[in-house]
Amino acid sequence: MTHVAGIDYAVMVLYSAFVLGIGVLLRRSVRTSEDFFLSGRSIPAWVTGLAFLSANLGAQEVIGMGASGAKYGIATSHFYWIGAIPAMVFIGLFMMPFYYGSRARSVPEYLKLRFDEKTRALNAVSFATMTVFSSGISLYAMGKLLHLLLGWSFDASILVAAGVVLAYIFLGGLTSAIYNEVLQFFLIVFGFAPLVFLGLRAVGGWPGLSARLATLATANGYAPGAYTRSWAFMGHASQNPVGVEWFGLVMGLGFVLSFGYWCTDFLVVQRAMAANSMTAARRTPLIAALPKMLFPFLVIFPGMIALVVTPPASPPATSAQVAPALGPAVTVTATAAAPAGVVPPKLDPRTGATLRDARGRVVLDYDLATPMLLLNFFPAGLLGLGLTALLASFMSGMAGNVTAFNTVWTYDLYQSYLRPGAPDAHYLTMGRIATVAGIAISIAAAYVAASFNNIMDFLQLVFAFVNAPLFATFALGMFWKRATGHGAFAGLVAGTLAAAVHHGLSLPAGASVGVKGGYLGVLATFPSELAQTFWTAIVAWVTCFLVTILVSLVTRPRPEAELGGLVYGLTEKPRDTVAHWYERPVVLAAGVLGLTVLLNVVFF
Repeated sequence: MTHVAGIDYAVMVLYSAFVLGIGVLLRRSVRTSEDFFLSGRSIPAWVTGLAFLSANLGAQEVIGMGASGAKYGIATSHFYWIGAIPAMVFIGLFMMPFYYGSRARSVPEYLKLRFDEKTRALNAVSFATMTVFSSGISLYAMGKLLHLLLGWSFDASILVAAGVVLAYIFLGGLTSAIYNEVLQFFLIVFGFAPLVFLGLRAVGGWPGLSARLATLATANGYAPGAYTRSWAFMGHASQNPVGVEWFGLVMGLGFVLSFGYWCTDFLVVQRAMAANSMTAARRTPLIAALPKMLFPFLVIFPGMIALVVTPPASPPATSAQVAPALGPAVTVTATAAAPAGVVPPKLDPRTGATLRDARGRVVLDYDLATPMLLLNFFPAGLLGLGLTALLASFMSGMAGNVTAFNTVWTYDLYQSYLRPGAPDAHYLTMGRIATVAGIAISIAAAYVAASFNNIMDFLQLVFAFVNAPLFATFALGMFWKRATGHGAFAGLVAGTLAAAVHHGLSLPAGASVGVKGGYLGVLATFPSELAQTFWTAIVAWVTCFLVTILVSLVTRPRPEAELGGLVYGLTEKPRDTVAHWYERPVVLAAGVLGLTVLLNVVFF
């Protein structure tokens, strides 16, 4: 536990009071279920754009990407420059016209319009399950953080944090979540920019960081630039800390997981659907992509710095146990060139002893990389701002999941199968009840996340099971008019089962049989959890794609007259109603892609 000054508590309390106040003020404007679930489709593009980004900018990203930065180095940037930006451009240009133009209230409802009721039901159930697991990951991260920093018990931490999120969503619905997400975006930026500055200054800037990480890389059997170059060592899985080759990265992350998340996940799509026009909805993910491409410098760099920095408040250690998840554990003497990081080992919750993997190596608690850097470099006052930024990241991520959950539950499950035809006020009440239930289930899911030493690895695994096959279904449904409801349903089932089989027959190196795989037998071993997940996603997507095509070819398609506005070739192209040429989605998309290519070249 660290000492938190009164001014730090004051900043956190002020922030909590402010977000609750937003919920109270917006409660008056929530009169219908559409107001509660979709903000009445009245939000301007710049607000929905920042909310689109912030809904994904939860504790999973701020803490998880910092953890991945410590574990994998700058290669973690692939989650942004390959694993996010191209898909965000694609949904803005090609997929939002279908979501927004069809007037569907959710992604599962679009599946009903395009395919049939059973496809919608399957996706609604799987998505609702995924959102509460993802929300549970946020809860786990925040509970662990408050326990570390403030000395609160883990149980009390998650209950208090969940209570704040519950209050402002219960009162103001999606509108409250969106405007709080905009506030949270700026808090995260202003809270983490000083951390990166102070951390880089302590290691001698980028050259100093590169030199220290080079020492660590060579100590663990990699080339000196393995932690600081994103593409140069992707030729073979054994040459980089991620443990995956370029094809597995591009296909598994850049195509399947990325497009599966950004293009089909109602968590983010819901923000764009709240926009006040079709053009605003298309611009929403493109506006979000501009700051998104710069976020590696805010969330990945702290993890990389934490792995090698010497704490300013303590004398340099004489030796440091360096034990990343990949490569053998080695002891490095702390000389001028040797790193001495602040990432602690993971401890057994029962005995307090240092945990070791199946090969006897120390398991580092990568999730604490960013928080430990914050503790070591932020003084009183600034520490409060940093803690508030972490709190904001938790709230934005959890609120996004909960608002998506209550919408899908109410519209796609409760209204469709349990209580159709009820008055609108009844569904508004059910939405608030679903908010409470979603928070409660998320608390239970938080304890499952505790078995992973990197929450981002766990989150990507959940996406591999749910979003990977779903993207194959959407790709065929939106761009192939012959795809049928029977084909889509069979493909989704087959894809999810294929993911389970692949995961059950494989295991990351050093892991034990259980939640990380191998429960059906171990036929394949991957260098890392991410490598296993990428290939699980590839197997799920390919299986769903092929099964959907085969079943569609032997079943009757819907008449073309029923597919207008739902299939690309049968839908009128949207016309952009903007005053200036630079506001057009196509122009924004070209600029975003150009800058992304430049960043990949700089860090190649």
